[in-house]
Amino acid sequence: MIKNKVVSEQTKISLQRAEELKSRIEDYIQIKPSIPKGIERKEEINARKARILEVLGATEEDWNEYKWQLSNRISDADTLAKVLKLTDKEINHIREVQSQFRWAISPYYLSLIDPEDACDPIKLMSIPSIVELDDSQNDLDPMGEEFTNPAGTITRRYPDRLIINVTNECAMYCRHCQRRRNIGQEDCHNSRAMIQESIDYIRDNEEIRDVLITGGDPLTLKDDMLEWIISELRKIEHVDYIRLGTRTLVTMPQRITDEFCEMIKKYHPIYINTHFNHPMEITEETKEACTKLANAGVPLGNQAVLLNGVNNDKFVMRCLNHELLKIRVKPYYIFHSKHVMGTKHFNTSVDDGMEIMEYLRGYTSGMAIPTYIINAPKGKGKTPLLPQYLISKGTDYIKIRTWEGEVIKVEDEPAMDVKKMILDAIN
Repeated sequence: MIKNKVVSEQTKISLQRAEELKSRIEDYIQIKPSIPKGIERKEEINARKARILEVLGATEEDWNEYKWQLSNRISDADTLAKVLKLTDKEINHIREVQSQFRWAISPYYLSLIDPEDACDPIKLMSIPSIVELDDSQNDLDPMGEEFTNPAGTITRRYPDRLIINVTNECAMYCRHCQRRRNIGQEDCHNSRAMIQESIDYIRDNEEIRDVLITGGDPLTLKDDMLEWIISELRKIEHVDYIRLGTRTLVTMPQRITDEFCEMIKKYHPIYINTHFNHPMEITEETKEACTKLANAGVPLGNQAVLLNGVNNDKFVMRCLNHELLKIRVKPYYIFHSKHVMGTKHFNTSVDDGMEIMEYLRGYTSGMAIPTYIINAPKGKGKTPLLPQYLISKGTDYIKIRTWEGEVIKVEDEPAMDVKKMILDAIN
């Protein structure tokens, strides 16, 4: 270190600014250690995993096999009570809700729940609550999917893209599910004939360039069925790329096998959008699943849902987005919760979402900032919501508000005719 170094005025200003910026995130730095993260709670998760294996009479080898996870989903309150600390009232409530809304949870996802916390965020998303029955206002199909189904199992809301729903089965039935009307009480993959009708519709409509395969969860299908769907779509020249919408990376990461990755690699470009809602869902197992897919050349995006009591917090959502990038998943959307029957208790205000966006922009990198989306009712499509940064506009200027709240005037001139300028210069 050089003694008596003369510090320039520019350096003084830079150091002062650096201290100001540091102070901007001190609140997050202080709160971050208290936010539960699955990666950091490996020992706790493993202890709960051992208990679940004991209850189910299973082995470590069973645990690592996704077909075992799927066929051993827990869907009765008595078995659940052997793992979680449930009161008699909670057990009765689960049974009461089950008569109207199906539930099931994979052994893996159950291991993420803190049994000591009645309002654990993972528990809120996966275990029925009596408040689900206190909702007569919301609609079972707020997106109007029944009226956006031109053929087969398609949902079409946009000019150049559409959804194929291939199954109603999931590894875990989220309590906030937008398609709980389709879940019923039995798993049911859509027939090959219905899916073929969907594929034929896409083939006959050349404007369709983007196809999303979803459900339920398409990764509950076997590899050969998935490959048939993907390969048939890949034969259609005007389909540019295929997307898979799946939560199995979160709820049953064992599904991402080497064989699945080898199959997917044959049909690029393929994208996967998944659904992490809380940093506790990011574990060593989900990290391994995402790494396999990323190494197979599959870009990964995340579609979080803003859920009351789970993640409607500016620090939790920032932490989630940071943890996602560490496992090579790009935050893509934050969805404002849809008003689906039985999910009213998850609803948040738009102000919650706007506060989160305000405390992302500038406070973290653009890579960690998803788009906040509200779905217009009855299938009218996604609408982005943003804090207002444009204050006013004049004939040759605009006034903007920076992420720190400072109002600044910026010149705004119309674009020049660059082609005319170049041609005039050379002629």
